[in-house]
Amino acid sequence: MNGFQQGHNNMGGQNDVEAGDEDESPFEFRALEVALESICSFLAARTLELETAAYPALDELTSQISSRNLDRVRKLKSAMTRLTARVQKVRDELEQLLDDDDDMADLYLSRKLAGASPVSGSGGVNWYPASPTIGSKISRASRASIATVCGDENDVEELEMLLEAYFMQIDGTFNKLTTLREYIDDTEDYINIQLDNHRNQLIQLELFLSSGTVCLSFYSLVTAIFGMNVPYTWMSDHGYMFKWVVIVSGAISAIMFILIISYARLKGLVGS
Repeated sequence: MNGFQQGHNNMGGQNDVEAGDEDESPFEFRALEVALESICSFLAARTLELETAAYPALDELTSQISSRNLDRVRKLKSAMTRLTARVQKVRDELEQLLDDDDDMADLYLSRKLAGASPVSGSGGVNWYPASPTIGSKISRASRASIATVCGDENDVEELEMLLEAYFMQIDGTFNKLTTLREYIDDTEDYINIQLDNHRNQLIQLELFLSSGTVCLSFYSLVTAIFGMNVPYTWMSDHGYMFKWVVIVSGAISAIMFILIISYARLKGLVGS
């Protein structure tokens, strides 16, 4: 009776091990998962570091345009471009692999190996011995790999689910970089608008200065005329004329300046 119970317990333990092994993925899938996890985690970490440094730098640049801030943003944009190219490459490869079932089927290495092994024959060697001592020596990866042979050779659902999970992760990283690029482009547009505004202000200042120069040129012309060493008959007894010449010339110059600025505002050349 004791021997029967012990044998029953051993068989139950073996069934539990085999049931747990059925949930294990083939070795090549686990290796692929580790590689994808490392790549996606690395790219996500670099993206987070870039976001942490880029957004404050862009906000500081919008508040104060300086050579130091511009050079800082330029370096961050170059780093973002290189990182985006790497993320785009991984994303495109996963998308291309997901679109081709034949390529995914080629990744079932255990299925191909088991298909060429004796286990594929009907009268082949029994790879699942009844002895729990010998059975425990068979690795989980080998059992899971052999178990995949029982399915359809064109069934790639397991691999497709694995690739889709990491495709979603790398696509999220790519979307973050795209959002960052759009934020940089918006900041560049805002800076260009500010520079255009400053340029327009300088043009308006130049217009005011040019108009004032023209008006003073008329005043200088009157001064030059009366400053010439030419005898005039009315200069001997008309000393009060100097005051009126100065007043009238100044008034005419001021009126000319006002007319020029009014015309410029009427045409929209300067702000109101």
